[in-house]
Amino acid sequence: MDQVLSFATVLAPIVSALVQLVKKTINVEKTYIPLISLLIGMLLGVLAYSFTDMVLVSRLWAGGIAGLAATGMFELVKKRKGSSKEKKKQ
Repeated sequence: MDQVLSFATVLAPIVSALVQLVKKTINVEKTYIPLISLLIGMLLGVLAYSFTDMVLVSRLWAGGIAGLAATGMFELVKKRKGSSKEKKKQ
């Protein structure tokens, strides 16, 4: 399990950068961003077979965790104006 989390930690910034690239090049609805991030993470996990000796399932898990973590990191860092409660009142 430690190996999966370590691999996910390495993949997360790469996934975040690739998701930003996709968002800038293709007009994507915001609701699909986490799904795209998950898929990119899993794809990177599969493609990284030469860099790790983990089995395929572990690489898929690490990629999925990295994809979802990349989305979460971006949402934490992203500056928003106002809160959702303020939007509901208007």
